[in-house]
Amino acid sequence: MSIHDDNPPATPTDSWGLEPLMDVNELASYLGLPVSTVYDWRVHGKGPTAYRFGKHLKFAISDVRAWIAQQREPSNPPGRLDRR
Repeated sequence: MSIHDDNPPATPTDSWGLEPLMDVNELASYLGLPVSTVYDWRVHGKGPTAYRFGKHLKFAISDVRAWIAQQREPSNPPGRLDRR
């Protein structure tokens, strides 16, 4: 299952009837970032919502999708240059 499917399943797809979860390493790998960045986001309240199971963090695919959508920047209006 890809995190960026155009048509995400409406119902859970695993054999337990639960939504798939990804761990910190999987999230960091998917985003192409160091694991330390994901932990820094958690400290500063910036990353996707997570579940804590003891010392382990797990991220629901739907929460990651929603968080990624919130990170999208609007495109520049016509005639304006992106001045970074």
